[in-house]
Amino acid sequence: MKKKHVLPVAVLSSALLMGSIAPLPSEAVSPQTQSSVVNTNHGKADENKPFFVKEKQAEKQSEANAKNAIAFLKKNEQAYKIDVSEKSLKAKETKTDDLGMKHVKLQQTKNGVHVEGHEVSVTYDQENRIQSVNGHFSNSVEKEEISTEASLSKSDSISIAKQSVKAPEELVESPASELVIYPFNEKNHLAYKVNVNFMGEEPGNWYVYVDAESGEVVDKYNALMHADDYQASKGAGLGVLGDERSLHITHKNDSDSKEGTQFYLYDNSHEDLEGIYTYDIKNQFGGQAELYKNSSASFKDDYDRPAVDAHYNSEKVYDYFLEEHDRNSIDGEGMAIMSVVHFGEDYNNAFWNGSYMTYGDGDGKFMNPLSAGLDVAAHEMTHGVTTHTAGLKYRNQSGALNEAFSDIFGALIDEEDWELGEDIMAEEAKASGRTSLRSLSDPSKYPVGAAYVPYGDGNGMYPSHMDEYYNLPMDLDNGGVHINSSIINHAAYITGEQIGKEKLGQIYYRALSEYLLPESDFSHAREVLIQSAVDIYGESSEEAAATEAGLNQVGITE
Repeated sequence: MKKKHVLPVAVLSSALLMGSIAPLPSEAVSPQTQSSVVNTNHGKADENKPFFVKEKQAEKQSEANAKNAIAFLKKNEQAYKIDVSEKSLKAKETKTDDLGMKHVKLQQTKNGVHVEGHEVSVTYDQENRIQSVNGHFSNSVEKEEISTEASLSKSDSISIAKQSVKAPEELVESPASELVIYPFNEKNHLAYKVNVNFMGEEPGNWYVYVDAESGEVVDKYNALMHADDYQASKGAGLGVLGDERSLHITHKNDSDSKEGTQFYLYDNSHEDLEGIYTYDIKNQFGGQAELYKNSSASFKDDYDRPAVDAHYNSEKVYDYFLEEHDRNSIDGEGMAIMSVVHFGEDYNNAFWNGSYMTYGDGDGKFMNPLSAGLDVAAHEMTHGVTTHTAGLKYRNQSGALNEAFSDIFGALIDEEDWELGEDIMAEEAKASGRTSLRSLSDPSKYPVGAAYVPYGDGNGMYPSHMDEYYNLPMDLDNGGVHINSSIINHAAYITGEQIGKEKLGQIYYRALSEYLLPESDFSHAREVLIQSAVDIYGESSEEAAATEAGLNQVGITE
């Protein structure tokens, strides 16, 4: 396959750093004899809630498939408090995990139109007995007469969305627009879900919901998570902190440019992987980035160092997910792993977009080039894994889970400590006491920004417990995605100290890849993390007890 070496910049993003309007409630589905949903909304009583129901004695079915799963839900609709018609759920995906358990995912629809954020997953054991039912289902959508014929055109929805987020003229790719039913603010809207991605000094990955009748913007949020004949060879380089790096690179003779043989930060040495690429955007905030190259296999100039670390760390993260979780790259199917370095000027941030990682060089005072941190690379690439698994929505508690899982896997892959970003902090930051970005072991050793303080318990520090939870509005940290994530981080730390990082990774990866949903909250995370530990290690195992204890100790008790 011909490999491109010019990268158009932009797409789905999640910034490393940072900070609501609640959707229409869905029915919390559970048997009447068992409560599976606890209100942890902190005053947002109409917030959309997921459900998780563990089935101990469910009947054995002939086959684990969508038809049988729907029939089971229909048969038990009174117990689950849902009203399932024959056409309301459609098969989305059926897969078998590493334990031999099968997960049948069903998408709620209305007249063939997807209901945004509403899907149900039915999990079977190896003998096709139903073990759990997990997800969102909206009875109000099911019962209400909703027209699914749009008055507004798709092109008009894109224009409205672009204008609402002040998107620049130059976009890397055309915005995507999809017609959905969007339960929001006590109304079920027929709306276009428009994704607008752009770079610049303030990059954006906006999701805009445009009413398909009136053209009004119903809701929006920024999800920025802030072959030629290349011959394989080996190279060497120096990282940002002076570490010697052995690199997998390629070389070819570039006859068109008359430069002779050039060496590229492009690794094609891994079977069934499209490659690991590192690009240079040359301190611009937009435009095209070029595959990083050099006239020799030695990348040791000062300018090379951020690229060397980005390339080296990308391979380390790839190796972890492959060796520990049998996951072939970010999407599980060998997609190319791409990084962009030298983004902007004095840019103190890094972010993942739906295609690649982007690293600023830092300002040299508070931060060094952000690619220096293995945990930073792991954080950004885990955002990509989350995109291709749970798809956790980047706002409120689901967004805090999104950030927490990235922090947790950052600390697992960079296994020296429980800090995030300790290698990217510059001298002025260290002198001020800021020796890392966040701490999983002691979140409260760092203060939050002044704008966040009034929404917490008054101590102004990162929270370690639900008693310290910050009820932030959407215009501050997307409702607390980087702030409240520290509660989950600390739960993982407590568990990891009891059972070790390797087992912690197995439990948290299973929850992310098999159980969590786009709008999961902390309560739902508790259920599926404990279930994941039970799946792997057993009901009465030390690992399941440690997982529960970690969550209990941070106040996520139900």
